[in-house]
Amino acid sequence: MRVIGFAGWSGAGKTTLVTRLIPFLAGQGVTVSTIKHAHSRFDLDRPGKDSHAHREAGAAQVLLASSQRWALLTELRGAPEPELPELLAQLAPVDLVLVEGFKSGPHPRIEVHRAALGQPFLYPDHTGIVALASDAPPPPGAPQHLSLDDIPAIGAAALRLAVPRAAL
Repeated sequence: MRVIGFAGWSGAGKTTLVTRLIPFLAGQGVTVSTIKHAHSRFDLDRPGKDSHAHREAGAAQVLLASSQRWALLTELRGAPEPELPELLAQLAPVDLVLVEGFKSGPHPRIEVHRAALGQPFLYPDHTGIVALASDAPPPPGAPQHLSLDDIPAIGAAALRLAVPRAAL
C-alpha cells in the first residue's frame, strides 16, 4: 500500500481533485482508498438513530452494518487524535491511499492551489510538498508543477511520488 496526500487552503479544490482522480486511477487498474481529515466536531451519526443512542450510552465503538456498507465509529473520549500511520493501519490493503488534509503529516503531499482564493502557496513553508497542482505560476524553486485540470498528469505524479505505508 502506497500513500500520497493532497493539501491546500480551504476552497482550493482538494476534494474535487481527489474525486476526479479516483475514477481515473481505478480506470488504470489501481485500487484506491481515501482518508480525509475532518473538522473536530464532524459527526456521521445523529440523534434519534440507534447507533447514536449506543454511543451516547458510552460504547467505545459502534459498528454499523448493512448489505451495502459498514462503518466503524470510534469514540476518542479524551484520547489524542490518531496520527496518520495509525489510521492507515485501519484500512484494508489497496494499491494507493489518497490522503486529503493532514497538512503536517509524515507523508508526501501534492499541494492544491487556486489563484482566485488569493492565498499564498503552502510551499515552501510546509515540508513534504513534492508537487504543485495549480492554476497559477509556481513560486521559485518549486517542485513539479501540474495543471489543476490535467488529471492524467496528476494521477501519474501521485503514483510516482507515493511512498509505501511502512515508510511513514
